[in-house]
Amino acid sequence: MKATLLLADAAQAVDNKLYILGGGWSITGPDPSPFAIALKIEVPWDQTNMRHEWRLELLTADGQPVIPSGAEQPLIIGGQFEVGRPPGLSRGTPIDLALAINSGPMELPRGQRYTWKLTLDGTTHEDWGLSFSVRSSAD
Repeated sequence: MKATLLLADAAQAVDNKLYILGGGWSITGPDPSPFAIALKIEVPWDQTNMRHEWRLELLTADGQPVIPSGAEQPLIIGGQFEVGRPPGLSRGTPIDLALAINSGPMELPRGQRYTWKLTLDGTTHEDWGLSFSVRSSAD
């Protein structure tokens, strides 16, 4: 599978298309603000019509799971998906899946770097990460 990820202020997935507002940032804060992850997964022909699992985990710069303020567990977002083959589609054509994950403001320690790491069916790839920094001050 192939995946494309983008950080944004907000995102929607409508009719398997992504609608993105304020997309492409990598620095935020220092105050918490809402954010979204726009995710496009390209499912190979031979992996359609079967259930798949996706998972996004927030990690610190040294790869440790992030436990948000007031939470007891690391921040992990995930789910399942299954894409079918539309009638008349040429054999071998990959099928796209658009997902939009939106979040309210999240309190993260300032002056730090973080990465959202994507895993599909228990596998990850070095390109399946979204890194961002939280400013240490409003300067």
